[in-house]
Amino acid sequence: MRILYLGDIVGRSGRDAVTSRLPDLRRELSLDFVAVNGENAAGGFGITAAICNDLFDAGTDCILTGNHVFDQREIMSHFQAEPRLIRPANYPAGTPGRGVTVLDATRGKRVAVIQVMGRVFMDPLDCPFAAAERLLNEHRLGNHVDAVVLDIHGEATSEKMAMGHFCDGRASLVAGTHSHVPTADAMILDGGTGYITDVGMCGDYNSVIGMEKDEPVRRFRQKTPGQRFSPASGPATVCGVLVETDDRTGLAKHIGAVRIGGKLSDKLPSFSATE
Repeated sequence: MRILYLGDIVGRSGRDAVTSRLPDLRRELSLDFVAVNGENAAGGFGITAAICNDLFDAGTDCILTGNHVFDQREIMSHFQAEPRLIRPANYPAGTPGRGVTVLDATRGKRVAVIQVMGRVFMDPLDCPFAAAERLLNEHRLGNHVDAVVLDIHGEATSEKMAMGHFCDGRASLVAGTHSHVPTADAMILDGGTGYITDVGMCGDYNSVIGMEKDEPVRRFRQKTPGQRFSPASGPATVCGVLVETDDRTGLAKHIGAVRIGGKLSDKLPSFSATE
């Protein structure tokens, strides 16, 4: 099975890049399942039901979020009607939404998508490792589902790496999001889990993590409040990770970064056209 996970979509530039590129990517890469992180899709802060629908119409199978999930308040009620939209599982009990979903892929396959949020330099939520342990036990790879994708939305690279090793052998892919900067460490861990510390954002990289440069630079220099951050509006790079799984075990056979258009160099995994 071929699974593509696209990183944090930032603003209209990122949305337009994903919705325009995704139909071709599904065909060119023979994708069976596509997940995206949409938590910054609405003006850089949160996501709306209308944006969810646009992403689904373009070929997205599942939308993940993160610490900005509730910045657009309308999304809270949308969780009840939309099982393809999830938020970190380690939010407190009673928080709207769900932290895991099981969805259909092509060829009759089933994919469990799990999201947790890190606690280092982040909000003090419940333990992400305990949440991951519970959900991995409920959705066993090769038994209950054909693939498991787990996103850790976090700041610290060490916490993300620890989660990757913690889930090794029990997930098809563990991918980090939140920092908006793609890392170069896509690999298959010893137990067969594909891993990358941060997928990167889908947005304008002529920016400060997707935002127009002037105000963030000014705040770092002057340490005073100022204007609201606004998403950069130049050509966006679509950043993601592609993992190919073994149909028998659900573990990763190949993994590679995806970077298309915009400021970064175009890159597709080397196995995309040959296997």
